[in-house]
Amino acid sequence: MCDATGDDGGCGADAAPERRRRLPADSHPRPCMKCGQGTAALVIRLGDAFCRDCFREYFVHKFRAMLGKNRVIFPGEKVLLALSGGPASSAMLRQVQEGLSRETAKKLRFIPSLIYVDEGAVRGLSTAQREQSLARMETLLQATGFPYHLAHLEQALELPASILQPGPEKSGKPSPSYKEAVEGFIQQQRQEGDGDGGTSLPDLGTQDAVGSPPTPRLPIAARTQELLRLFEAVETSTAREELLQMLRTHLILQTARTRGYTKVMTGESCTRVAIKLLTNLALGRGAFLAVDTGFVDNRHGDVMVVRPMREYMAKEIAFYNHFFGVPTVIAPPLPTKRQEKPSIHRLIERFLLGLQEDFPSTISTVYRTGEKLSPAPAKASSESQRCLLCLCALDIAGEEELALEPTLITEETEPAGDGCCQDATAAGAESRAAFIPLLCYGCRLTFKELGPLATLPPYVRAEAQRRIRRAQMEQQSQEVPLEDEEPGKS
Repeated sequence: MCDATGDDGGCGADAAPERRRRLPADSHPRPCMKCGQGTAALVIRLGDAFCRDCFREYFVHKFRAMLGKNRVIFPGEKVLLALSGGPASSAMLRQVQEGLSRETAKKLRFIPSLIYVDEGAVRGLSTAQREQSLARMETLLQATGFPYHLAHLEQALELPASILQPGPEKSGKPSPSYKEAVEGFIQQQRQEGDGDGGTSLPDLGTQDAVGSPPTPRLPIAARTQELLRLFEAVETSTAREELLQMLRTHLILQTARTRGYTKVMTGESCTRVAIKLLTNLALGRGAFLAVDTGFVDNRHGDVMVVRPMREYMAKEIAFYNHFFGVPTVIAPPLPTKRQEKPSIHRLIERFLLGLQEDFPSTISTVYRTGEKLSPAPAKASSESQRCLLCLCALDIAGEEELALEPTLITEETEPAGDGCCQDATAAGAESRAAFIPLLCYGCRLTFKELGPLATLPPYVRAEAQRRIRRAQMEQQSQEVPLEDEEPGKS
């Protein structure tokens, strides 16, 4: 028999408060766990109490250690920082600023530039609100002193079809090791007469020179309406989130290619990576988890995406931005008529954050599990084996097609009309069915909910038609020799 008594006299009532009493409110200030002298200003995890100065050193060291451990950004490389204005990307920008201005021998040596994609049209902002948000963001970008680019999501509708093709990888003489690249960079700076030990950055050039571009102007109304029709045709909020992410990624990638950037930095935190891990599992992208959430994403060939903030919890980022005055610009979520469970992305986010409140190791456990995954399943050796939208390998070979086939049933059983209407319906079904072999399992599920083909971005339709025609030509070339051999056999 249980003898424990709580406020209500039962063990059930006492079970929940028992966990909370493990951390009683202490009237005496806790010392910093690192220096032991300062007063703790925050507690990151259980027992990890830091004063402000030690927390700042800890935060900076983690960012520098992430870059130093992976060694994929070489000295002198042009790196494009993708900013959304949120807490994580803003903290990433501050780390780059401090890494370039710190008076130490081991400062950052790459050439940073910034890009901000305006998504106000699909997030329900009015014209005045979009202009106000753009003005605030441009003020923040100008204050950094770095070259920057302002892009609008409407520009994604004008992208070339080549954005869905992996860029050519560097060929020729083998690349030097990271250590050799650093030594060569320092020696080059010293030969050029740099007096501070070779730690200054090369000239940014005229293409991306720091300056004050004209006041940001919104795209024409016709282009905005076309973008809105694209998103309104999407059937579910989950597919809408995936479409937004795809357009944003392709727009950033096109900017990097045209401006000569070899690396793109994004600001996904550990919390965001854990949410994305479970979200991608629910969306059928389990084979590509290591590429979608890892530190390095090199599916695009000529441009590598790196995620240096993936070791930071959202709590750590929030404390850092609060203590050290990092400005942020928060964008509203995509509008939806459903208040409860609007999309798989929001549902899993609420689920994980709710677990994190009661079990503080939830996010880190999910994150560490994803660290054990290999990016090998996402690699493709040829264009025919690469997904049209995400550029990962087609994961539909073998017995998986048996489970995949029922999900690909299209609306071909609708009542047929007469004359040209019937022909148009058949042509539309054939065109939509022709897209399916070009997509991986996860993109097929999303493609089913993207609405009519006519509303899809032009560059997606153009690239799909090119691949379909190429596949037809290859099939015809394989069938011709068989027809030529028939007369000889008779």
